Parts: sequence; C-alpha cells; structure tokens
Amino acid sequence: MKQNAKKLVLAPSLISLDDCNMVGLTSSLEKCGFDTLHVDIIDGYFSPDMPLGVTSVVRLAPKTGLKFDVHLMVNDNHFFVDEMLKANPHQMCFHLETEPHPDMLLSHIRRHGVRAGVALKPSTPLCQLDYILERCDFIMIMLINPGYAHIPGETKVPYAARKVAELKKMIDRRGLNTEIEIDGRVSLEDVEAYAKLGVTHFVCGSSCFQKNQTMEENAKRILAFKENLEKQL
Repeated sequence: MKQNAKKLVLAPSLISLDDCNMVGLTSSLEKCGFDTLHVDIIDGYFSPDMPLGVTSVVRLAPKTGLKFDVHLMVNDNHFFVDEMLKANPHQMCFHLETEPHPDMLLSHIRRHGVRAGVALKPSTPLCQLDYILERCDFIMIMLINPGYAHIPGETKVPYAARKVAELKKMIDRRGLNTEIEIDGRVSLEDVEAYAKLGVTHFVCGSSCFQKNQTMEENAKRILAFKENLEKQL
C-alpha cells in the first residue's frame, strides 16, 4: 500500500444478518477479522421499513467489540441520535434532507466523542454540503434510494460514480480530510471501482456476502480482497 494511503473499511451490514441471532453472528464477524459493523436505523416514515429496534441495537453494543457505524434514516433525528449514542458508536450520520439544524446536530454528536457525518439520498445535490462539509468527518453517499434495497426493481442510480467523483474534488479543493462512505447494494466490484475514486468506507450487505458460502468463507474472501486492493491504491 502506498505511503499515507488510507485503509479501507468494509463494514458488514447488521440489517443483512439474521435478527434472531445477532449476538452469535456479530461474534462470528469479529472472530473472522472484521472490525466495524454498519447499523441502519429506519423509522418506518423516512422509508417504508423498520427492520431494527434501537433497544435491540443498544443491548447488542456491549456484547461485541465491533465498532458501530450508524446510519440514521429517520425524520426525528434528535431522538434517534440520542438513543443511538447509548450504543457508544464509532461514527454516526443522519440524512441532511430531514434535518433543519445540521450544523448543531453534528456538533452534538461530536461532543460525545463520536465521528459525525451526513448522508445524502441519490438525487440530493452536493451543493447542500457547501457550508457544513468542513464540519463533517465523513459523508455517506447512497447508491440506491434508502430503505428500498429490498425491492427487486430498485437499482443503483447511474450517476453515483459522477457524484462521488465530484464530492472528492470538493473535499480536495478545500484541503479537508473528510472521508466518503457508500451504501446501497455495494458489491466487491463496486468497492474496487469506488476506492479508486477516493471512497474509503463501504457498507457490505447481500451483494458482498454470498448465500452459498459460510460466514468464515465469506469473510476470508472479502478481507483478502480488501487487503489486495489496499496494496494497489
């Protein structure tokens, strides 16, 4: 890996695991070598789904050594931010589209020692980041409309790569260290393509984990891919 190159973070998605065996599966992920778990919290209003309860996630937190990467897809950001802070996450983002006071909420999250960022739906323009980019530790770019990944006809938007490339240029022009994360049916092919555009954090769900492989086999394949890709960057 080139000197000063950033390591890639491939975070398995909690929403893709069997919610009846979260403790066992997160333990397996940790033993296999993963260090971060992506946690989606959806309120059923922002998107028509509610797969995980905040209480379950908070109870899971002390039972695993995985760092929580929390993505809030909710209308009432303040309530859910405070609830998820109880899980001592490593980082947390909320959707810019639903927050009237993003600067204040970013500061609130960071005061708790948590990395803070904002997430953008596919069609939300980057210009909305103009006055808060410097306040963000990371930006989450959605490749698919949030909460709709389970719908068969919903596909990744064709302009995602252009949006990520433009965001990277915006970050570089300002001399910032803001990182970019992508989410939404991210495959290993996407990891390779978007890493070359400057993305460092990737949410790994069903497009990365193959159903015909065990957890150990999937982990070995994914982590080996990550290590080889890091050497090329």
